[in-house]
Amino acid sequence: MPAVKLRLAQGTPCWVSLMTDDLAGARAFYGGLLGWSYTPGPTQLGAYVRAESGGEPVAGLGVSAATGFPVQWTTYFAVDSADATTQLVRECGGTVAVGPLQAERAGRLAIVADVSGAVFGLWQGEEHPGREAGPEPGGPAWAELLTPDEEGAASFYGAVLGRPVAPAGDGSALVVDDLPVAGIRSGAALRGHPPRWRVHFAVRDAVLTSRRAVELGARVLVEPHATGRGRVARLADPQGGHFSVLETGA
Repeated sequence: MPAVKLRLAQGTPCWVSLMTDDLAGARAFYGGLLGWSYTPGPTQLGAYVRAESGGEPVAGLGVSAATGFPVQWTTYFAVDSADATTQLVRECGGTVAVGPLQAERAGRLAIVADVSGAVFGLWQGEEHPGREAGPEPGGPAWAELLTPDEEGAASFYGAVLGRPVAPAGDGSALVVDDLPVAGIRSGAALRGHPPRWRVHFAVRDAVLTSRRAVELGARVLVEPHATGRGRVARLADPQGGHFSVLETGA
C-alpha cells in the first residue's frame, strides 16, 4: 500500500522555488554547494526540476518564463484551498501574478504579492505536500519577510493565512500550532531593495559554506554573523539570486 501523503497545516512554509535564467548553471551551483541532486518536476510554467537532499525533495528550480524577470527565490505557504486563499489575497489588498493553476498531480499553486509587493506562493499539496523547514543540512531552515510595514504585513498574513502573528525578538512571527514558522521584520536591511521573503538553507558551518559559495562563483552579501536562530550568511548565487545559509548544528 502506498504511503499516505499528508498536507501540511495551513500557513506553514512548505516549499521554496528559484526562478532563474540559467537552469543548468543554477543546478551546478546549488548541487556543488548544498549537495543537491535533481529529478523532473511539473512544467506548467516552463522547465523545472526538484532538488533533493538525502533522498528527500527540498526545493524547486525553474526557468523564468518572463524576459527580464529578476532571478529570485520564492517561499510557498501551505493552504487548504489555493483558490479561496487567492481570493483572500485580493480582498486584503494583495495582487495575484499567476494562477491558481494545477501543477499536474503534484498540487495547485498561485504566485501572489502582499500589500507592500513582497512575492510569495500558495501551495495546495496533493501528491507533493511540500517540505517543512527543519535543521537538516541542505534543506530550507527558515523563512523571513523584510518589509517597510511590519504592522501591515502582520495584519495581511494573519488574515490571508488564518493564523496568529505574535511578537518575536526584534519583529514578529507567524504562528502555526503554537510554533513560530516564519519571521516578519521591519526592513532596515532592505538597503533599497523591494520587500522580500528571505530563504534560509540549513548548513553545518556558515563560514565554510560561504567560502565554498565564492569558489563556485557566488558573492557574499553579508558575512557570517550571530543571530537569535544561529550564525547566518547572506549570499548571491552566480545568476544573482539572493539566499541565506543558517548554521543549525545538525
